[in-house]
Amino acid sequence: MSLNTTYPTAARQPTLFISHGAGPCFFMDWNPKDAWDATAAFLRGIPASLPATPKAILLISGHWLAPQATLGATVQPGLIFDYHGFPPHTYELRYPAPGAPEVAVRVQQLLSDTGLPVAQDAARGWDHGVFIPLKVAFPDADVPVLQLSLLQSLDAAAHIRLGQALAPLRDEGVLIVGSGMSYHNMRGYGDARSTPVAAEFDRWLGETVALPAAERNARLVAWDTAAGPAGRLSHPPRAEEHLLPLHVVAGAAGEGRGAKVFTDHVMAVDISAFRFD
Repeated sequence: MSLNTTYPTAARQPTLFISHGAGPCFFMDWNPKDAWDATAAFLRGIPASLPATPKAILLISGHWLAPQATLGATVQPGLIFDYHGFPPHTYELRYPAPGAPEVAVRVQQLLSDTGLPVAQDAARGWDHGVFIPLKVAFPDADVPVLQLSLLQSLDAAAHIRLGQALAPLRDEGVLIVGSGMSYHNMRGYGDARSTPVAAEFDRWLGETVALPAAERNARLVAWDTAAGPAGRLSHPPRAEEHLLPLHVVAGAAGEGRGAKVFTDHVMAVDISAFRFD
């Protein structure tokens, strides 16, 4: 089965890694008020940057880990408000995009053909790593969305292999998005001592994604040592789930080169987005 059977004119899509912000930050007042404005503007600009409207979005969020790759194969997913202490109205947000059961079948086939175990969860809704950035980027909620979990192992090489298995989707009009944060040490936000650390890791990421695929992937596998101390200071041990969506989209890029396409300085640290064509 191929989505090209249904969509013979599908345009080849890039893969993206986005920093999805802090909780429902784009839909509430913040201090300073404009803290997330640049990130929101970047997200809003994504559709115009694509070769065509995606036939579907496959999104890998840093907020879902499972023992094996698991698909949220729900026809009309609900929302999981997995953030705490925010204004009441942020728990009333809606994102009524349809699910993508056909893409789920295709993804299951691709992973199984590669020998990767895969499961489906027909009840799970979308966590805020899905619906918050997509509500900004695709506000009409008219593109079907499928969420794929990360692996509880947090194994970097396994996430690159996962992405490599998904690569054919790009030619079938599916936009593969990794949603996390390029810096995610919760104790470091707002601390000026984190500024040079985040800047160094951000520099390393930008340099790494632009390398030829074999070298890029090798560096990403060893990110916790290859980036020097800035790697682990930016993503503490056993908390790298917000970085690993980058590994999936890098794997799915195949030989395509990556580039840093957005950087902002928020709460004393740099956060970035990356695109692979």
